[in-house]
Amino acid sequence: MKITSSKNITSIILVCFALFGVLATNGCVGSQKIADKSGMKLWSENCQRCHIASSSNTFSHEEWKTIGMHMQSRALLTNKERDKIIEFLQN
Repeated sequence: MKITSSKNITSIILVCFALFGVLATNGCVGSQKIADKSGMKLWSENCQRCHIASSSNTFSHEEWKTIGMHMQSRALLTNKERDKIIEFLQN
């Protein structure tokens, strides 16, 4: 059985940290792209696939919130995305 040298262990640790850094940075970029989207853009990307745009006065503000909570889990939306879409639909 070969004993791994400390140089190899150090190299493995450095590679792991580099990989973690790349993954963490890319995750933040994706989150920022979503955060920059408007409610209308999020609605068109997530809701319009199945729904026709309703007039904002089709439902009350409370009904839009309830609909948003229900559809959030179906469309796999974050809380921020859901809130932006609800705000768009309420105006």
